[in-house]
Amino acid sequence: MQVIVHGGAGGTPEEPEPRQAVLDEAAETGAAAETPVDAVERAIHVLESSPRFNAGVGGAVQSDGRIRTDAGIMTSDRAVGAACSMADVEHAVSVARLVMEETPHGFVSGDHAVALAAAYGIETGADLWSERTSEKWAELEAPGDDPRAQLEWIRDQYGRTDPDGRDEEDGSDTAPGVGDEHDHDTVGAVAFDGERLAAATSTGGRWLALAGRVGDVPQVGSGFYCCPAAGVSATGAGEDIARVTLSRRVARHVERGLDAQQATDLAIEEFGELTGSSAGVIAIDSQGRLGSAYNSEGMQTGCAKR
Repeated sequence: MQVIVHGGAGGTPEEPEPRQAVLDEAAETGAAAETPVDAVERAIHVLESSPRFNAGVGGAVQSDGRIRTDAGIMTSDRAVGAACSMADVEHAVSVARLVMEETPHGFVSGDHAVALAAAYGIETGADLWSERTSEKWAELEAPGDDPRAQLEWIRDQYGRTDPDGRDEEDGSDTAPGVGDEHDHDTVGAVAFDGERLAAATSTGGRWLALAGRVGDVPQVGSGFYCCPAAGVSATGAGEDIARVTLSRRVARHVERGLDAQQATDLAIEEFGELTGSSAGVIAIDSQGRLGSAYNSEGMQTGCAKR
């Protein structure tokens, strides 16, 4: 089994070595699995349980003070499952797999996704707060439950000029947590057993996003994609990733003859030209060739093969 994982495309982390150790553990855990679907799920479980990333424990807090998780998974025979807006669910990738394998649907959301998870024995009601997120949230003065008030509040925090959600001209008024090293730390994995591929991505979303916001991660072709040619996982500026269906773009380049590295390089170049935003992608093609590319300050990855 061959596995590549990522820990998000964003700023340079303050402690890259411990983060890299978790990524390496995730890749090794996935590589020991028997199937590509097991491999990506087990790899992402390791990352979802680490507060060093923005998925599961330590996930981003939305405007109403809740942590909601999203994930998507897909195989090379185009089986697909996704789940989003799940409050207090640590292993979102397992819910996505549940949707793929146990329902006739491709996407389940919100409280209904949480109820489905609980019905099939996936833990719900988890404490996803980390010391970092608790401290940052405590520094804020949230406006209450009114969605219009929340929207005005997050507009003030984010600024309006940067496609990534931060004010390029003056970042002095951004709220604690906005734009820090964890803000884009979505996690993802791609696995290949020599015949079959699988890809999955999981996230806690964007810090101080409007409650209920869903980004690219659970959208097929945006945050993840898999087909006979390649498996892909993406990370970065979610709304822009969705606008250009970044993961599908990588797979399409492989389908027309590029290898995984050439395809990821070209897709990120195109993404930057089209959006002016930052993102990263990882991929494995049907020949077992790996690819990873990003245009942010950094993107840590881990690889393993057994």
